[in-house]
Amino acid sequence: MCGIVGAVLREGSVLEGLLEGLRALEYRGYDSAGVAVGADGGVSIRRQAGRLEALESVLADGALEGARIGIGHTRWATHGPPTEINAHPHTDGGGRVALVHNGIIENYLELREELCGQGVEFLSATDTEVLAQLVGRELAAGAALVDAVRSTLARVRGYYAIAALAIDDDRALVCARQGPPLCLAVVAGGAFLASDPLALVRHTHELVFLEDGDVATLSPGSYAVVDAAGEKAERPAVEVELDEEQAGRGAFAHFMLKEIHEQPDVLARTAFDRIDEVEGDVRFTEEGWDAECLRSFDRVQLLACGTARYACQVAAFQLEGLAGIPADVDYASEFRYRSPRLSERTLALAISQSGETADTLAALRLARELGARAGAICNVPESSLVRAADCFLMTRAGPEIGVASTKAFVSQIVTSYLLSVAAGRARGNLDAGEGRALLEELRLLRPRLAQLLSRETHARIAEIAERHHEVKGFMFLGRGIHYPVALEGALKLKEISYMHAEGYPAGEMKHGPIALVEPGMTTVVIANKGPLAEKVRSNLEQVRARGGQVICVGSDAPSLALADEAVEIPETSPWLAPILSVAPLQLLAYEIALRRGCDIDKPRNLAKSVTVE
Repeated sequence: MCGIVGAVLREGSVLEGLLEGLRALEYRGYDSAGVAVGADGGVSIRRQAGRLEALESVLADGALEGARIGIGHTRWATHGPPTEINAHPHTDGGGRVALVHNGIIENYLELREELCGQGVEFLSATDTEVLAQLVGRELAAGAALVDAVRSTLARVRGYYAIAALAIDDDRALVCARQGPPLCLAVVAGGAFLASDPLALVRHTHELVFLEDGDVATLSPGSYAVVDAAGEKAERPAVEVELDEEQAGRGAFAHFMLKEIHEQPDVLARTAFDRIDEVEGDVRFTEEGWDAECLRSFDRVQLLACGTARYACQVAAFQLEGLAGIPADVDYASEFRYRSPRLSERTLALAISQSGETADTLAALRLARELGARAGAICNVPESSLVRAADCFLMTRAGPEIGVASTKAFVSQIVTSYLLSVAAGRARGNLDAGEGRALLEELRLLRPRLAQLLSRETHARIAEIAERHHEVKGFMFLGRGIHYPVALEGALKLKEISYMHAEGYPAGEMKHGPIALVEPGMTTVVIANKGPLAEKVRSNLEQVRARGGQVICVGSDAPSLALADEAVEIPETSPWLAPILSVAPLQLLAYEIALRRGCDIDKPRNLAKSVTVE
């Protein structure tokens, strides 16, 4: 979840480049930041608690300018509070090495106790300082930096990406990965590393992606990689289609707001070139999704965490309703701690925006070990999840910088809808006419979503937020395919406004949650036309009868008329309605957080990609 950058140049200063890289990665962690540079036979480190601006202020004296080699880090705290002493980079007692780290060292306590018994003094509470002390010991014994890193990592258990520089080698950086991503960029005058391509595409779009167990040495204009066995490894550069401007806010006040408004275009980018109107079918360019493959499994095991798990729940409705395939949904973080039973006719389908979520990766790998076919729906082509899967589908959402996911959720639902239609056609559950009708609904969804995100609707939601941003709490209710939307609406509100919010199946309200209803508790009800509309309306009336305030989002006119506040959405296919239902909830969370003075794009205690368990 932390951000790592590094650079070594033939000439010039690395400092501004390190800071620019950290700006691109601050979404990965933002409770402290630091840099280390090598110059004049020594290592100089500057660190600061707080946002990157705090670090920039202590670098304003220009003392680190001119260095040609350096590393940088922006932190999401795992071991020790977010203080200057716990910020990265860390060094050993002799100041021989500076090291940055993303991940968890699982056996750091036993290593720390061993070192303390040998007289080593630790300054921080981090697991990272253990790595720095061990590397420093190897350097003191005469090892080269790359050998010192490899020897140290041989003693380590965990999930990590690291980068290091040493005082006796001002022309080389060493980095390694076991889990969290690391990529390299090499140009004529220098070499660069980062934990996300976003920090490197300003140099080149030809990037090198390290694999688990790799240790790489970077020198100006070159790199060398050895694998986990210590053998030289070829890791060729690949072309990355990523526009640096996509990662900017443009005219929007926050990334979250920009990404909400990008959703109509994301829908089109995810879906339209995959639609075959003539046959009423879907054509994926990715391998492993032809009709024969789609007929080869008789169950889908969906795996994800957070927002992506709610997309899985929507996908389960789509797969069962459109393709006739039984589908189960698990928290990836819990899946491997029970005794799951899978078979070779099970498709284990993991969903993740980043493709680096540690729990989701581990769950998919376990499913594969248990005999299932490993599939992935992901937004990042070069991610660990995509590489771990037998087959994958890209969501094409583009960079999502806001920590609270919005457009990724929509793209995941669109992708699972396409997969469900394709599987339904392949398995004979849908005929060509039914396929054409379903795909036409998807084409019509783009203008409907754009209409929903109009200035008028946004203004209406802002008014509602003004009246409800100081209430005691929120309850979100949805039935059927809209229950996951209720969960997602509650999550968005919790994440960025820090208000208490819970999502429930509407039918469960009277089995306990109704005790929460009182004046000052707002209930958000998702009510769309369809066979369950009358039942949802009954839940709405029960809330109002007990003095609760109701915000209704949906297309069912009688329910909208009963509510205290209403946001009408356009009608669409019930299998796609979650996309329209969730957009107002995203805007509601945004507007409430805005009124409460919260840091919308960087909410406390959260980071974009959860790369540790």
